[in-house]
Amino acid sequence: MTTLNITYFKRIIALTVGLFIMSVGVALSIKADIGVSPISCVPYIYSLRFPLSIGELMILINVLFMLMQMAILRRNYNLIQLVQLPAIIFFGYCIDTAMVLVVNIEPTSYIVQFILCLVSCVVLAFGIFLVVKSKLTYLPVEGLVVVIAQTFKKEFGKVKISMDSMMVITGIVSSFFFLGELVGIREGSIIAALSIGVLIKFISLKLPMIEKWLTDESSQKPNVEDLSIKYNNTFVLTISREFGSGGHEIGKYIAKELGIAFYDKDLIDLTAQKTGYTKEYIEENEQKLTNSLLYELYEQNFNYVNDEIPPKDALFLIQSKIIRDICAKESAVIVGRCANFILKDHPNCINIFVHANMDYREKRINTQYNLNTTFTKDDLKTIDIKRANYCYHFTKKEWNDKENYHLYIDSSQYGSSKSGQKVLEFIKINQEKKL
Repeated sequence: MTTLNITYFKRIIALTVGLFIMSVGVALSIKADIGVSPISCVPYIYSLRFPLSIGELMILINVLFMLMQMAILRRNYNLIQLVQLPAIIFFGYCIDTAMVLVVNIEPTSYIVQFILCLVSCVVLAFGIFLVVKSKLTYLPVEGLVVVIAQTFKKEFGKVKISMDSMMVITGIVSSFFFLGELVGIREGSIIAALSIGVLIKFISLKLPMIEKWLTDESSQKPNVEDLSIKYNNTFVLTISREFGSGGHEIGKYIAKELGIAFYDKDLIDLTAQKTGYTKEYIEENEQKLTNSLLYELYEQNFNYVNDEIPPKDALFLIQSKIIRDICAKESAVIVGRCANFILKDHPNCINIFVHANMDYREKRINTQYNLNTTFTKDDLKTIDIKRANYCYHFTKKEWNDKENYHLYIDSSQYGSSKSGQKVLEFIKINQEKKL
């Protein structure tokens, strides 16, 4: 048997086992009786009203999702996607089998119900993890989300949230219409919606050996790139800065004095060329994150598939590559974009943080930035929080922690030009120490 055949055999095993484990998770959530996951709520509610099992109804609703994919894609529909059909048929009958296996589980208290709900989420997450890592197919609901996102140029995460919300709303309406009361959608549904994606990511991080086992070793390209050699002949200064502290002006002054390249807004143009995103979109989404927790909850929707990543993550990865490529070719001053973290392997890189008091920053912004509205201290705090959230999300480092920088300078004490001179003196001393 060839390596390729062995790999596909392993993936089929992972898909099969994953679907069965998912079915056990669905069965456990039903037995917990405090709400099932969004995708399960409609089949469960209809199974209470019609003479069909939840597994059979799960098959029917997923067939509907497949037909919707075909209707959207039409001639572009790839017949390989029909592999979803045997997968969902197997999954549906596995659910019915799992319901038989757990028939004797009868929670005696709410605490037991709650624990059983949490266990069902872990089991479901592990099953989905195996299905995703098999890379053989999506379940039709995720496949439909991918089709809608790609066809209509929408963000996958937003479409996924909309799809889950639609399933819950359909479940609520159906429950009241057919059963006269709300059934199957409770706090357990919310727990499942918020936790399963997070658990998939956690399992993926803790069990990398499974993905390695499922990967064709011959297709893996070893990372033989020596970054220390790549960067050996360039010098880089990265500038992280509080908004309004003058980091841009200081960086531009230093670049001019050293006769090296300067990159700040230029990185937006380069990113636009690489991604196809508009400059306005990039400027709106780079270097800022309103709420780290909310974004992580949004981001967890992407853990259900292999080929989609959150747009902010995509921007960060592309900008990281652009910054590395620049610094491999020439000496430069790089402003913002977590460049100090991106270039952490650069042997000749100095990282500085520019800060200033609120009064200084507020005055500079309102007198020099040509804004249409008056900037306040509250606005400054908001931007600082967004930059800190962005930095922590991608680097797991505190944005303004002195330990992350070689030099921490208060520009309000010197002004931009004098601060630039201070940094130049520091660079000179630092370079002399290396000689």
